[in-house]
Amino acid sequence: MNPRLSALKPTWIAAVTLIAAALAWSPSAHSDDKPLRTVEVADPFLEMHTGPGKGYPITNVVERGESVQIVRRKTDWFKVRTDRGREGWVNIVQLELTLDEFGERTAIEQIGRDEFLQTRWETGIMTGDFAGSDALAVYGGYSISRNLSLEIWGSQLVGNFSNGWLGTVNVVHETFPEWRVSPYFTIGAGVVSTSPKSTLVAQEDRTDQVALVGGGFRAYVTRRFVLRAEYKSYVVLTSRDENEEVEEWKVGFGFFF
Repeated sequence: MNPRLSALKPTWIAAVTLIAAALAWSPSAHSDDKPLRTVEVADPFLEMHTGPGKGYPITNVVERGESVQIVRRKTDWFKVRTDRGREGWVNIVQLELTLDEFGERTAIEQIGRDEFLQTRWETGIMTGDFAGSDALAVYGGYSISRNLSLEIWGSQLVGNFSNGWLGTVNVVHETFPEWRVSPYFTIGAGVVSTSPKSTLVAQEDRTDQVALVGGGFRAYVTRRFVLRAEYKSYVVLTSRDENEEVEEWKVGFGFFF
C-alpha cells in the first residue's frame, strides 16, 4: 500500500467521524417548545426518530388520523410532539405527506439562502498542499456575527521526508455573506509539528508556533452544503535565526447547521 495513503487512513476515519457527529448533533429536547403549527397524519404512519437524522433510532410511530405539533426545525428535520406528549424528529419528506388545518397537503418552505445566512455552526473537510506535503484538514466554525466567524482547524501533513500535524485558530471576515459565491479573508495562529522520516541521520522532532494570513471563497451549493477554496501564507516562528515562510492551498466542502 502507498505509505501516504496508509498514513492518511486514520485521519480520514477521524474526519468522517467528526463530520457525522457534528451533523447528528442537536440540542437536548425542551418541554417548553411552543408549537409552530399542527398537522394531521395522512399516511398509514409517521416515524419519529430520537434525533434529526436517519441514523437515529425510531422510537415512536404516529398512526393515520392522529395530530402532531411541529415545534422546531433543523434543516430537513422537524421536531414534533403528539397529543400524548411524545416528542421526536420527522424528516421533511414524511412531513410533506401530512394534512394541514384545511385538509390540504402540508406545504413546507424549503431552506434557501436566507436560512443559510442565519446558521451559526459549520464543519467540513478540505485537502491540498502545505509546503509540498499532502494536507488533509478538518475544521469547525461558529459565526460571531453576520460577517465574522471563529474557526478551529486540525490538519495532518504527509510528505516525502517528514510527517506532521498543524493546529490553528482563525478569525474569518466575510465581506459579502449575502453573495452566493462569497470571498473571505482570515488571520490566525497556531502550532505546527514535524517528524523527519530519515533514519540515516538522527533528527529531532520540531514543534513551532505559526502565524497566518489568507483568503478564499465559499460557494453556497444546496441547503446544507458549501464549497470552499482558500490560500494561506504562514510564518513559522522557529528557534533559529531566521523564520520560515510556508504557503498552503486547500479545496473541500462544508456543512452548515
